[in-house]
Amino acid sequence: MNGLLTIVIPSFNEEGNIRNTAKVVLELMDSRRIPCELLFVSDGSRDQTFAAIEKAAEEDPRVKGIEFSRNFGKEAAILAGLARGSGDCFVVMDCDLQHPPEKIAEMYQLWQQGYEIVEGLKKSRGKESALHKKFAGFFYGILSSLTGFDLQNTSDFKLIDKKVADVLLQMPERRTFFRALTFWAGFKSCSIYYDVADRMIGESKWSLRKLIKYALSNIISFSSIPLGIVSYLGAGAIIAGFLLGIQTLWRWIAGTAVEGFTTVILLLLLIGGCILLGMGLIGLYLAAIYDEVKRRPRYIVRLSCNLEESKKEKEE
Repeated sequence: MNGLLTIVIPSFNEEGNIRNTAKVVLELMDSRRIPCELLFVSDGSRDQTFAAIEKAAEEDPRVKGIEFSRNFGKEAAILAGLARGSGDCFVVMDCDLQHPPEKIAEMYQLWQQGYEIVEGLKKSRGKESALHKKFAGFFYGILSSLTGFDLQNTSDFKLIDKKVADVLLQMPERRTFFRALTFWAGFKSCSIYYDVADRMIGESKWSLRKLIKYALSNIISFSSIPLGIVSYLGAGAIIAGFLLGIQTLWRWIAGTAVEGFTTVILLLLLIGGCILLGMGLIGLYLAAIYDEVKRRPRYIVRLSCNLEESKKEKEE
């Protein structure tokens, strides 16, 4: 089986990387005789990313491009690539070449052997800050325990068969978490390991604030277990209040009770904090439900290049 490979490359403010990435990946695919197309998705970039994509597309017709009307996020960019690509299988990779292109050939060979999902797992995380590494480990540890899937060291760098892509595109939810959904979907899968390469041009677009927002959104979209925390907090507050009540009553009987409202204040702070935390969790889920029921499109395509205009969108 020697089917067409679509390489989906989400790009946000990657003007300086487009041409080099296209050249490196296409030369590597040519050397391995893998038929392919590159589909860059400019996710509302504020620089000249799409202009760079158009230039690369003029030089090689295998380079194709999409530009969103605004920034819709990496998940939307991945889905747009899966919907517009023509391949028999798809690889998702970053534009900065931190996902090593030489591993794509290895993934493709495993697909030819019958695997429908080939997961790219990080052997090392490269030159990330210590805070970033700690946060990533903490987040994936929580998500793994909530979902029942081992998501440690996972990434968006993976190959999926066309049938898997079709399943993901048919899912009606607006909020998606690509790297976890491939585990949830099942299919015949295997893993390969890679070292995260150094970024050649530019800086990472992920700030700590964006990472926290991304983590919360994905936990909420993929698991309802955090809602159960509200019940546990309530039970904990009742037990703590009962124990403090016994202590207060005992001190009153013993005649050693101290005048004042210390105990009352502590109880109010404890119970009030639990209530506010519970309301906050419920509010996050209500906001997620609100986003889903509006059923707005996941993304809006403003421009495209080297793509068939008549190609039917699969985003609904």
